[in-house]
Amino acid sequence: MLMVGKEVPDFESDAYVDGKIKHIKLSDYRGKFVVLCFYPGDFTYVCPTELYSMASVYDELKDLGVEVLSCSTDSVHSHKVWHETSDLIKDVQFPMLADTTGEIAKKFEVYDEDHGVAVRGRFIIDTDGILKAVEVLYPNVGRNVKELIRQIKAFIYVKKHPSEVTPAGWEPGKKTLEPSIELSGKVYTVWP
Repeated sequence: MLMVGKEVPDFESDAYVDGKIKHIKLSDYRGKFVVLCFYPGDFTYVCPTELYSMASVYDELKDLGVEVLSCSTDSVHSHKVWHETSDLIKDVQFPMLADTTGEIAKKFEVYDEDHGVAVRGRFIIDTDGILKAVEVLYPNVGRNVKELIRQIKAFIYVKKHPSEVTPAGWEPGKKTLEPSIELSGKVYTVWP
């Protein structure tokens, strides 16, 4: 499994975005946080709900300096038709990558060899290409964009404030912690 704190492997792929086929390289997004979302397939059941949910918060993510890349083993042509025909997908503005060989999913260790598809995997990658978070779910359960946004805000905060850490459930404006030997074993005195 890819380890958090390590640089992620670069990749390139064609993607359907803005009504066109565009060639995408992950390294082109250095300087931005990236949310890389793998999903099993177009025209399925849970996948359109997830892409719809991500599309509904895409402007908020862009305002935070975050780019979203979705990725499945479907072709750019399938992505195009799905985008044109599905009420849930028509508002997707982020790139929909075509990993037709499964090579990208294999690099991120979310490729299901038995079914020839990616499982539901989400990776938060920071501005330097360092993996900050991984969430991998069995295909029959969808992910939560509210928790994704909370985590991204926390990662952005600690990148700007490297001497601080964010406790469980932290939201912007809430108390952070500054690790020290004095605080060790006494977090309860400063965090309710």
